[in-house]
Amino acid sequence: MVKSKADIIAQDITAKIKHGQFKAGSFLPSENQLTVLYGSSRETVRKALEQLHSLGLIQKIRGKGSVVLKLGKYSFPISGITSFTELNKSLGMNAETKVLKLRKMNSLPKLFKAKFPKQSKQKGIYVERLRLIANEPEVLDCDFLFTPPIDELPMKVARNSIYDYIENDLKLEISYATKEITVEKIDSELQKKLEVKDNLAVLVASHSFLSDTTPLQLTLSFHDPSKFKFVDFARRQKIKP
Repeated sequence: MVKSKADIIAQDITAKIKHGQFKAGSFLPSENQLTVLYGSSRETVRKALEQLHSLGLIQKIRGKGSVVLKLGKYSFPISGITSFTELNKSLGMNAETKVLKLRKMNSLPKLFKAKFPKQSKQKGIYVERLRLIANEPEVLDCDFLFTPPIDELPMKVARNSIYDYIENDLKLEISYATKEITVEKIDSELQKKLEVKDNLAVLVASHSFLSDTTPLQLTLSFHDPSKFKFVDFARRQKIKP
């Protein structure tokens, strides 16, 4: 996947924040200074800053600029719909993905049925991926993509970004998702994959939809509770009476 100039700028600024070159509480260089620094247009710089703003890495203050916010090392937003690959690039995690399973199925895998009983007879593609940071297991993502709208899922796609494939190759618009976060007991197989001592994991269960409300995907993300901290960065949205 070819990165845009805005993506490259956002990733570079994120790296500078991560390594303390831009410290929490300090202001980033102005938009004009950033255009000179990166040899790009002001519009491109604004797109890059909007990415950082959406991730909660900066706060824009009118008339002053963009101040760096103090957040944890890795903040994995729960309320948004962002792929692990996108987070990996934005936050500079240097994470690795291992595809453990990829197969077509005529019904929902047993693992999903307790959380999604109404979809038990749904046909789809099951993909299981282990996410590693510094060669240590952090997340086990289990995805079930409905057939249709997804009829094929190449291994190359599973190793990278499924969302990029859906949006750019299949031209489908991913719109919204419902999510539930719980602490669950896991079996010995999952425990071994995540390399956790106890038989407990944080589970994020989500159901994603296309813009026309077509069901797209079910996801069970198992996280090692001793390594992971979830940070939901929320921005105030005013509702007019």
